[in-house]
Amino acid sequence: MSMHSTHEGGTSLVFPPGFLWGTATASYQIEGAVHEDERGTSIWDTFSHQPGAVWNGDNGDVGCDHYHRVNEDLDLLAELDVAAYRFSIAWPRVQPTGSGPANQKGLDFYRRLVDGLLARDIEPTVTLYHWDLPQPLEDKGGWWVRETAERYADYVDIVARALGSDVERWITLNEPWCSSWLGYGAGRHAPGIQDIGKAAAANHHLLLAHGLAVPILRSTISSAKVGITLNLGDYQPGSQHELDIAAAHRADGNLNRLFLEPVFHGQYPEDMLEHYRDSKPGFSVIRDGDLEIISQPLDFLGVNYYFPSTVVDVSRAKEARVAGYFVAPGEQFPDLRVRSLETPGRDKTAMDWEIEASGLTSLLIRIREEYTTLPIYITENGAAFDDYVDPNGDVKDHNRVAYLQEHISAVRDAIDAGVNVQGYFVWSLLDNFEWALGYSRRFGIVWVDFPSGARLKKASFAWYRDTIQSNSVEYATSVGSS
Repeated sequence: MSMHSTHEGGTSLVFPPGFLWGTATASYQIEGAVHEDERGTSIWDTFSHQPGAVWNGDNGDVGCDHYHRVNEDLDLLAELDVAAYRFSIAWPRVQPTGSGPANQKGLDFYRRLVDGLLARDIEPTVTLYHWDLPQPLEDKGGWWVRETAERYADYVDIVARALGSDVERWITLNEPWCSSWLGYGAGRHAPGIQDIGKAAAANHHLLLAHGLAVPILRSTISSAKVGITLNLGDYQPGSQHELDIAAAHRADGNLNRLFLEPVFHGQYPEDMLEHYRDSKPGFSVIRDGDLEIISQPLDFLGVNYYFPSTVVDVSRAKEARVAGYFVAPGEQFPDLRVRSLETPGRDKTAMDWEIEASGLTSLLIRIREEYTTLPIYITENGAAFDDYVDPNGDVKDHNRVAYLQEHISAVRDAIDAGVNVQGYFVWSLLDNFEWALGYSRRFGIVWVDFPSGARLKKASFAWYRDTIQSNSVEYATSVGSS
């Protein structure tokens, strides 16, 4: 059935009935109140206070002060008319040391949040881990040791018992690639370790933690729908040279296949196991039975997508320059021997990420063809731009509107191609603490004045509300935004 209708101004793409529109945030990025109500210390508290670790010395001590402004933010969600809100639970707020009994004050905060969502007829979508590992667990080795996965299972049990009666949709982990490879490999994220062997071990133990959580959620909550959110990319070689094709395959192995294959096929890609064979402890931490745990059936897959990637082999950088590409200097993982290319003339966000929405369509079709026909939710998609409040008190972020329009159109293209996409969550509701970039990048559809905490709805807020209410988007091909 075609869901295109033409009206004045262009072609409108109507989404299937019941398509889930939402927006998303993460605990450390917005909550603040890091020392209140017996919350423990997370690795991001520690990392952000290390000199030079975060842009401008910024940290998440106050964030968006969401902990104190939760009702105001719930009212914004109601005004936005979303059907669902994806938020994450701060493990150190619930279990201050990462083990032992629950901190009731922490659970009470999330109970108020869930009750406030339900009172406004908004479905809570809970992410159980969005990178804020309790520091005492990191002190024992963090994600590169097996015990952390076991402690995570205990934490999940606490949260499931506390909130399970009112939460149906659960995401075990957000972007385990970032936790493992940026946190333990590149050292750009907490805990700031640069060790490829530890990154590979963390990759496995994060997936093990996911697998351990699945039966806990199912046994505790009869109605639970359980999934995992992966940040996935569409890697294209910069030429048809065999070295560039191989480079794209390596990059794809690190970002995509090291997570999709164990979760959906119960195995790690052989070429990646070979690639990391000499990096210790690496994948030597895998034990018999682990992959059965990791590959248990799920109810959905969460996909986070932001930008396309074109790459060449490191030895081919000079040829790429001759061909007119800008070649990014250095790579965060020298062992991959890959260089990223910038496509001439393609627009970019304030993150320096290229804008190409068709990559999302390609990625979604590939997931369906190679991995799963499960329902897919786009659990994050959005853009940072250099927003500002104009003299009239408005934030006219038309570049963000264009970005969202193109990417939502790309989702609709994937649905037309037979992909079972059932929902879309804009990243993010609020401008917030953008990890190692501090407060220098704004992703929100709501402006936050960080000194005062005041909220101001951007033009994209009204545009997204209209999209939700019409369950449609005016078709935009991905041409980048000006």
